[in-house]
Amino acid sequence: MKLAGLGLQKLWVEVIYTLYRSFENSLKASGARAMEVFKQIPLYRFLMLCNECSLDKTILDCGAGGDTPPLSLFSSNGYETIGIDADIKQIERANKFAEQKGQSLNIQLGDMRSLELENDSVSYVYSYNSIFHMKKAEVEQSIQEMKRVLRPNGLLFVNFLTLKDFRVGDGVDLGNDQYEQIEDDLPVIHSYYDYNEADYMFEDMEFIYKEDRVLERIFEGERIRQGFIDYILMKR
Repeated sequence: MKLAGLGLQKLWVEVIYTLYRSFENSLKASGARAMEVFKQIPLYRFLMLCNECSLDKTILDCGAGGDTPPLSLFSSNGYETIGIDADIKQIERANKFAEQKGQSLNIQLGDMRSLELENDSVSYVYSYNSIFHMKKAEVEQSIQEMKRVLRPNGLLFVNFLTLKDFRVGDGVDLGNDQYEQIEDDLPVIHSYYDYNEADYMFEDMEFIYKEDRVLERIFEGERIRQGFIDYILMKR
């Protein structure tokens, strides 16, 4: 893989990222539906970095279900996709979306803590807004599995909830900033991280990008604040 001129590339990615945000807002304002706009905006950055690499275009999404699966974005850009999710209903929603777009995303029931894939078998791996729905010991186990299946020089994207999130402290306290909280009327574990807390899990990888994001938006009539940390790293 060649990542020559990474500084210039990052600047270019920032420009594309800003332009996309502007384009997304324009589409929302106009009601236009000429193309699919995915709400998982940080993955556009990851896509740009993946497109700069010379590895085979195979990508794994850990937590791939939902109404608008971002694997569709990668499929539209020529990637062979693999997805796993622990929730069969979310898989059905994702596959329905893919069917409507004429895509085969290959999303199946699976557990990111124990991936049924060979070592060094996938060029790119990501988990977006999924991995923090388990205890921190299981998060670390899942990260190790993602690194195991990732090819040398392959890229990994993963994000975590942070202590800046408005939900910290809600629900049943499981210790170590882990809480069982109600989501869609069901108890769901949420693990929250300090800014540098997760760094140790990536010490054997080459650092590419890290961002501490704080979002404020209206949710169910209330102004809320969400905190995330995004990591992009390369396997040595």
